[in-house]
Amino acid sequence: MDLPVMPPVAPMLSKSVAEIPAGASYEPKWDGFRTILFRDGDEVELGSRNERPMTRYFPELVEAARAELPPRCVVDGEIVIAADQALDFEALQLRLHPAASRVRMLAAQTPASFIAFDLLALGDTDLTGLPFSQRRAALVEALAGVGPVIHVTPATRDLATARRWFDEFEGAGLDGVIAKPLDGRYEPDKRTMFKIKHQRTADCVVAGYRLHKSGADAVGSLLLGLYDDDGSLASVGVIGAFPMARRRELFVELAPLVTSFDEHPWNWAAHVDPEVVRRYGGGSRWNAGKDLSFVPLRPERVVEVRYDHMEGRRFRHTAQFNRWRPDRDPSSCTYEQLEQPVTFRLDNVVPGLGGSGPRS
Repeated sequence: MDLPVMPPVAPMLSKSVAEIPAGASYEPKWDGFRTILFRDGDEVELGSRNERPMTRYFPELVEAARAELPPRCVVDGEIVIAADQALDFEALQLRLHPAASRVRMLAAQTPASFIAFDLLALGDTDLTGLPFSQRRAALVEALAGVGPVIHVTPATRDLATARRWFDEFEGAGLDGVIAKPLDGRYEPDKRTMFKIKHQRTADCVVAGYRLHKSGADAVGSLLLGLYDDDGSLASVGVIGAFPMARRRELFVELAPLVTSFDEHPWNWAAHVDPEVVRRYGGGSRWNAGKDLSFVPLRPERVVEVRYDHMEGRRFRHTAQFNRWRPDRDPSSCTYEQLEQPVTFRLDNVVPGLGGSGPRS
């Protein structure tokens, strides 16, 4: 491979801001695997955000790059999987499997797509020193007519449109809006873009904790639950960003609530469902050495947390501690309190990205 921009390249990053800034180029914030795609003829490499190769996990994207992209280019974008008119991040995670046979099977069953949003090189030309407005124009021209696997992300300079996208596109599984300075050069590993994400709060039951890795006298993370319509307590996520002194205080504060699994709604040992065992007591499927067992607590304390959005029945990302809610009855912590995003079809964001099933 011989390109003007060579792998590995650390992607340019974004920093969180509360409001959509004026005077920028705006794009949907895609919820997938950030990837820089390098093509030099038949040679194709997919580099992840941590600069590790992702090529072996997405053979269908290698084929698509050869069929759809210019012969020599470097494109920044996002790997996503679309299903039932929304993004499916869980299906995307399943693609990171060590067995080549499993990867091939999943590539056929849940094929990925690549959303292109920046052009770093084309032919023999390094574009990273150009302002983004010129790189965007070059991207649109160079990738005109791509598909059905590779797509160019929509973009607008109209602030009102960006605000509408922020409200509407979440219903298709997107993560917010990215604002890019029009005159910005491509700066690897620098937070020169801006991201605006949804922020919401929810009152959750604290149903257990995991010990901190430093020892047995500090809380690592609190396990959160919400009551379902049938009265069962569902696991929805964790919070864990506490100073070390507070972790030790929580260990003491929560001691009176420690109970046995026999008296706990998450008695994973009584289940035969391997997914339940994995979630509440077994190892992680992403890291076989990671212990996911926890200390069960009587579900009597309520905490208000901040979160961005849901993935199925759980928080998509780690929630953030807001405050304790001693005034709330734990039984009132139900899914009904959660804000529901407006339903929106993914192919209304990018035509042809609905994800109705395996590609022929």
